[in-house]
Amino acid sequence: MKIDKKLIKELVDNLEEFNLTELEYQDGDKRIKVSKGSTIINNNKKTNETITANKDTSKENELSVKSPIIGTVYLAAEPGAKKFIEVGDKIKKGQTIMIVEAMKTMNHVSSTSDGVVTKILVNDGQPVEFGQSLIILK
Repeated sequence: MKIDKKLIKELVDNLEEFNLTELEYQDGDKRIKVSKGSTIINNNKKTNETITANKDTSKENELSVKSPIIGTVYLAAEPGAKKFIEVGDKIKKGQTIMIVEAMKTMNHVSSTSDGVVTKILVNDGQPVEFGQSLIILK
């Protein structure tokens, strides 16, 4: 089988463009899977939360907290309520940073380390993908 470098480059470009960590393509018996980054998944049985963190390789002291599931992100516990976090907030490991709703289930996403919120990368009510960066901590 000949490797289609153009197709692989296009798939890698789509990873970047759509902020994905993994992408799979299949055409007949040809199947290509591309992925990037190392991911740490922590299942906290106490609260049924899944937390995913990934070091941002472009900035050494920054940590990206990623979505554990596909769903809709909410920055507050209910409409009109105070947001869980704001840019500039100092947060502690385990602190709820937002909620991702999937199949009518509200999944609390917690911080994986202490830090200061430098960026919130999603908007309230926005759909998110698995592995999509939600916030950046420093």
